[in-house]
Amino acid sequence: MNGTPSASVSSRAEVLDTIAAVLPIDRRDKLAELLTDQDIATLKHLVNEGMGENTLRALTSDLAYLEAWSLAATGSPLPWPASEALLLKFVAHHLWDPRQRESDPGHGMPDDVGQALRDGGYLRSAGPHAPDTVRRRLANWSTLTRWRGAQGAFASPALKSAIRLAVRAVPRQRRRKSAKAVTGDVLAKLLATCGDYSLRDLRDRAILMLAFASGGRRRSEVAGLRKEQLTIEAPVKAEDGGALPSLSIHLGRTKTSGADQDEVVYLTGRPVEALNAWLAAARIDRGSVFRAIDRWGNVSQRALDPKAINDIVKQRVAMAGLEVEEFSAHGLRSGYLTEAANRGIPLPEAMEQSRHRSVQQASSYYNSAAPREGRAARLLS
Repeated sequence: MNGTPSASVSSRAEVLDTIAAVLPIDRRDKLAELLTDQDIATLKHLVNEGMGENTLRALTSDLAYLEAWSLAATGSPLPWPASEALLLKFVAHHLWDPRQRESDPGHGMPDDVGQALRDGGYLRSAGPHAPDTVRRRLANWSTLTRWRGAQGAFASPALKSAIRLAVRAVPRQRRRKSAKAVTGDVLAKLLATCGDYSLRDLRDRAILMLAFASGGRRRSEVAGLRKEQLTIEAPVKAEDGGALPSLSIHLGRTKTSGADQDEVVYLTGRPVEALNAWLAAARIDRGSVFRAIDRWGNVSQRALDPKAINDIVKQRVAMAGLEVEEFSAHGLRSGYLTEAANRGIPLPEAMEQSRHRSVQQASSYYNSAAPREGRAARLLS
């Protein structure tokens, strides 16, 4: 796509593959064609600098989108640094008023640019972007610019004004990442679709139970989980006097942790049994915990892509007879906290497992059912 020799594309693909253990990357070959040699060098440098995996993943995704947009909009790869005019063009292409476009076809992203991005799999909707998405991509663009030792026009008053006016012109209602939380009753329906006879069922049951019971882990954390992060702990005493299996999950640096902080969460009972059943059946004793399974039942050596976690959730939702549009992998995260509230578990205790840092943010995941049915809403009932 950049007009570079195939040998250069192959070389970039090899570099991307060598950093995949630290930076899980899907569509490696496509990225190798899209990104420039300097892009790959920057990513490799960031890996060596020890930047967090989630941050690296976001930078890579946004860099790929920006390169694809630049090629579609200007016919050339991204210039470093970008001019103020190019930054303003980016805002104009992504923050626009659908009502204005009805009378002015030239308003917003040109049709040929949008079509090129959709054909490449970089753009899904035909409407304007969410303001937060545009701000994030501009912030990552600025970060990558600084890492290359350059200075851009990201602090330009004209750019700030353009964003502010565009957001004001097109107000957007904030929506949840998952319309409905995957609470305990919903999770039970999803687990009921997982039989005991196939590797796929064993894997999906383990994914659902681990993601939920470990505090509603993000799909990137579930997909990137490795056997080396699991530590067997002493059994936990059950209410009937028996013993429940227990293990700890060392998450390392997460989205909300400090640079040198090792986040640890715990699993006890059925989720541990489900995980052990999958590991034994798939004969996994090292490396990625959750992997793809082909049509013949062969287990891949590479980790699942984070998107696959969302696909698995939606597939099980469909199999359970629920509305697919209402649930996503993020529903496991909000569902964990909602279920904790429904069972009377104090929010600080639930946050210890979910690893939220902000009480306000954690509380925002609670669906209206808990406040509506809780004691705080029935003081005079």
